[in-house]
Amino acid sequence: MFSIPVLGFGKTAVPPVLYNIEYLVIAGGGGGGGGAGYAGGGGGAGGYLTATGFKQSFGREYIITVGAGGGTTTTISGDNGSNSVLFDPAGNTITSDGGGLGSYGQGNDGGDGGSGGGAGGNRNDGTNTNNGGSATTNQGNDGGNGGYPTSTCGAGGGGAGAAAGDVTEGASGIATVGGAGLASSITGSSVTRAGGGGGAASYNYGQGTIAAGGSGGGGDGGARQGGNSGEGEDGTANTGGGGGGGGPTNNTGGVGGSGVVILKVPSASYSTKITGSPNVDTSSVSNYTILTYTGSGTYTA
Repeated sequence: MFSIPVLGFGKTAVPPVLYNIEYLVIAGGGGGGGGAGYAGGGGGAGGYLTATGFKQSFGREYIITVGAGGGTTTTISGDNGSNSVLFDPAGNTITSDGGGLGSYGQGNDGGDGGSGGGAGGNRNDGTNTNNGGSATTNQGNDGGNGGYPTSTCGAGGGGAGAAAGDVTEGASGIATVGGAGLASSITGSSVTRAGGGGGAASYNYGQGTIAAGGSGGGGDGGARQGGNSGEGEDGTANTGGGGGGGGPTNNTGGVGGSGVVILKVPSASYSTKITGSPNVDTSSVSNYTILTYTGSGTYTA
């Protein structure tokens, strides 16, 4: 049986007061692969973690890190996105993994991450299979496999809500769209975030066809249109969306969207002790204060 210790001078120790908050922690999306003569794959969405029963005690400081989106260049794979972290000094740290990079094809695989990055198109000579990246368990979904052996299109990156499809073969082969994101109502209205980037279309197949990014901030892939090739679109900032793959002839893939950390705190327990300039919303959800961090900061319970 629990007993409350008795202090000197007739005073009784007061146990810590606990209360629950809801959180949403999304990492930066992966960058799309560049179109190095072959279509690039879309970047995977940043990892997506949410829960409603995160116990807090008064006086404890939580450190928030918001991950940046992965970069990209014209001729190589993109970069993985950076992690977003809700650091709890008591040992309950929440880490969302950055999205996997989209590859630039020619035998390269998509990167592993919160959601996996899409693989770019192959050399069209049947020598390599380009595999999509794998997702972190319970954070997202896998990226799609690139075109092999007869289609050189790129595949989409995985999203928090769905995996990206694999590129089909032959003359009908086209780039695949990014995986869909997930919706959350933590801020009082439903918002979809963490969509994967779309793959890029190749020289020979899918000309003029844009492979869309996944719902929730994924960037569209580039495509060959009217003799020209297009750059991949960037993932949307503060959604963790993956960047779109770059079209052939050295077009860049899109940069991954930065992440976000959102805390939903009972207003009766909200301390007002914050750093890092989060958006503080006291009106959207009755009896709750919503803290939205788009950059790093702290919250002291």
